[in-house]
Amino acid sequence: MRHCSVQVRGLLTRDELDRYNALMEVGSYLESQEQYDLAYTIQQEVDILILPAIERLKDKSRARDQATVEYLESLRKDEELS
Repeated sequence: MRHCSVQVRGLLTRDELDRYNALMEVGSYLESQEQYDLAYTIQQEVDILILPAIERLKDKSRARDQATVEYLESLRKDEELS
């Protein structure tokens, strides 16, 4: 089973995180039983489950990029005034 990144896990809601952990446990068990076809199905469910958290991470990144642009523009304006 492939885990998602720590950043994505940090943005999961409590319900999503509980479901994520349960799915990972089931998937790990299935892999230990060499039932890779069923583990693949569980992995697909995990991939779908984490999509909202990935979008939240992208939103945070966009907001940070926008804040950087605004900061750089304020520096540029300050230099023009000097």
